[in-house]
Amino acid sequence: MRTWFITGGTPGGFGLFYAEAALKQGDQVAVTSRRPSELREWAEPYGARVLVLPLDVTDAEQVRAAVRTTEERFGGIDVLVNNAGRGWFGSVEGTPDTTIRRTFDLNLFAVVEVIRAALPGMRARGDGWIVNMSSVAGLVSAPGFGYYSAAKFALEGLSETLRHEVEQFGVRVLLVEPGAFRTNAFAGFQDEPVNETVDAYVPLVEGVKAAFVDHNGRQEGDPARGVQAVIDAMTAPVPPHRIVLGSSGYDAVVAMHENALTELRSNEKLSRSADF
Repeated sequence: MRTWFITGGTPGGFGLFYAEAALKQGDQVAVTSRRPSELREWAEPYGARVLVLPLDVTDAEQVRAAVRTTEERFGGIDVLVNNAGRGWFGSVEGTPDTTIRRTFDLNLFAVVEVIRAALPGMRARGDGWIVNMSSVAGLVSAPGFGYYSAAKFALEGLSETLRHEVEQFGVRVLLVEPGAFRTNAFAGFQDEPVNETVDAYVPLVEGVKAAFVDHNGRQEGDPARGVQAVIDAMTAPVPPHRIVLGSSGYDAVVAMHENALTELRSNEKLSRSADF
């Protein structure tokens, strides 16, 4: 029986799909949420195999306390799923400073805190999985959503380095890059104002918001199948370092890499000309 520690456990989100998949295979889970009361009814049927913890992942003290409580209750954490996160609309030039900092605090620095809290126990046992929920936007930039993309790009780089640092201790790292999935991720965007400070970008940002709102509830990705794909990747004979989820996301990432390779090779002479 493995113990999972999953952040961002909200009804209809990836976090609970991870929890349900883990429970289905006989594991036990600690699920964190800023509103734990929303999970009380969901958790009841699972009894002692579920621990629901209140947690604002941007509060380092709360993070350490939640990890410590989980380790004391279950004896350790075998699988860490860094799922909590979200983005806000805005141009690179016109996003308010407070929104930029909030975006990085939630999508990057909070992940760092959770990893730092859970990793010592994994190292001591010589085993563990760290699953970092990135995004297709962490590989393919999204206009009007630039700071979310930037935070996820940073998470990609951090995870790559982390993988090399911890593999000697038996700890593995998997990056997960979902495309558009039918979760609650964008459910509240319809009522969220566009706080763009530069008028020239307002039409762009409003258009991006409208596209997200219009597509909500009609996304092609099935979160239950997405989580199963992640578990299949973790149990593969040779687990991948990253997995893109969803057909549209896969196509976008393949196109990005192919275009990047074409451009790189077309400028090979310039690149090599920089050597002594």
